[in-house]
Amino acid sequence: MSATLTQPSATAETTAPRTYDPIPFSRLVSVELRKMFDTRSGFWLLASVGILATLATGAVILWGGDDALTYDTFAAAIGIPMTVILPVIAMLSITSEWSQRTGLTTFTFVPNRGRVIAAKAACTLGIGVVAMVMVAAIGALGNVVGSSIAGVDTVWNLSALQFTMITLATVLNMFIGFMLGLLVRNSPAAIVAYFVYQFVLSSLTMLLASTQEWFADLQPWVDFNYAQGQLFDQVPSAEQWANLGVSGLVWLVLPLAVGLRLVLRSEVK
Repeated sequence: MSATLTQPSATAETTAPRTYDPIPFSRLVSVELRKMFDTRSGFWLLASVGILATLATGAVILWGGDDALTYDTFAAAIGIPMTVILPVIAMLSITSEWSQRTGLTTFTFVPNRGRVIAAKAACTLGIGVVAMVMVAAIGALGNVVGSSIAGVDTVWNLSALQFTMITLATVLNMFIGFMLGLLVRNSPAAIVAYFVYQFVLSSLTMLLASTQEWFADLQPWVDFNYAQGQLFDQVPSAEQWANLGVSGLVWLVLPLAVGLRLVLRSEVK
């Protein structure tokens, strides 16, 4: 009795595992940008940037004196509401993944969470720069219209370098909101944390600096709000850049690294 061994045919096809190319980063950025403004809250936050900028411009024209009708005044008036709205937009881009449970879908399609966070960071940077360009345009229009109505010369007293410094300060402020979103991952709690950081903590450090001489010398090195504020007033000196770097390391870079680690390891429910 002989056993017959069946050999696979030489022409038989072997099936290799199919590999998938990762989603291009540009597509991730496009998707994350749409997600930031597809909701009603996101849309109205974006719309409020233009609305409040227009209202601030009108307020300067109506109630500012002739001496106040300068480009620097318009830019400062428009910039005040931007310091509140733009960080909230950056913050919600992170917290919405947990608050609205969209992270279940996002991280299923893109398991590499680091790429998603990088795309959100790119959107945050882009929105900050575009918003400031829009602020510059509205401020310039208000400056021309206001000076024409008042019958005074149009004053352009904000240089391109100064505007660049203001844009840098605005983007850094947005990344404070971004960092808090990574750390907290809850929309109401992150917003409260931002207002505490921006207004309560800032007021306390200013009060401490005004009453304690030892802290007045230390404040530029440990108070990131104070160090950022120097960007709005002037082009920083070498020491002021060092102040910004040291305080930014403490209040932005290290918490951002901790928040990123938490996001990479946390369970999305």
